[in-house]
Amino acid sequence: MAEGFVNDRMRERWDAYSAGTHPTGYVHPLALQVLREIGIAHQGRSKGIEEIRDIPFDIVITVCDSAAEECPIWLGRGKIFHIGFPDPAKVSGSEVEILAAFRDVRDDIIREIPRILDQIENS
Repeated sequence: MAEGFVNDRMRERWDAYSAGTHPTGYVHPLALQVLREIGIAHQGRSKGIEEIRDIPFDIVITVCDSAAEECPIWLGRGKIFHIGFPDPAKVSGSEVEILAAFRDVRDDIIREIPRILDQIENS
């Protein structure tokens, strides 16, 4: 969701790439749904960290929930920042509860990622 948000709403200043330590092979349908709810038609795909390791990033923001999974150690170039968001795909409950978890994470991304990127630009 972070990749979709940044590339749609902040594309004049930033390019985002998302990858995981255990890619599922697909972008979760509820992640795509909650992005569509705010007008973002994300066309990303599930990628592993090895696929982007050689890209010379200026900034790397890890968004994994440190309590729920291991964040990768970034061995490439770039300043590293961490913002832990819970993985909404791991939420159990009713359809309504799971969708609410995806919306909560989406809304947290909308608040936190621009705040971090603005701090970086202004420092």
